[in-house]
Amino acid sequence: QVQLVESGGGLVQAGGSLRLSCAASSPSLRFNAAGWYRQAPGKERELVAGINSGGTITYADSVKGRFTISRDNAKTTVYLQMNSLKPEDTAVYSCNTPQERPWGTHIYWGQGAQVTGSS
Repeated sequence: QVQLVESGGGLVQAGGSLRLSCAASSPSLRFNAAGWYRQAPGKERELVAGINSGGTITYADSVKGRFTISRDNAKTTVYLQMNSLKPEDTAVYSCNTPQERPWGTHIYWGQGAQVTGSS
């Protein structure tokens, strides 16, 4: 069973930076498309940033200009660089990726990483 593992979460003061990483337990998985989502307590999960197979990137309006999604050249790791963090960025951040399987498209999710922005 392929798993996605996020790392890099933590506690940071307002205005600080963190970088999240997402890698797969299988070396054969490629992040041709991927997304970073977050869910704050009492709120629905929302898309923070996404990158598709063509390299097109989208961001939530709330993070534009502060967050950057990227992947390494081998597409084995996806990153989320978060700058100028705000207390309202506090949430559990999860990565996902759609993968084509013989039975169809399967969406893999990571277990999530806590990001806390303190005021």
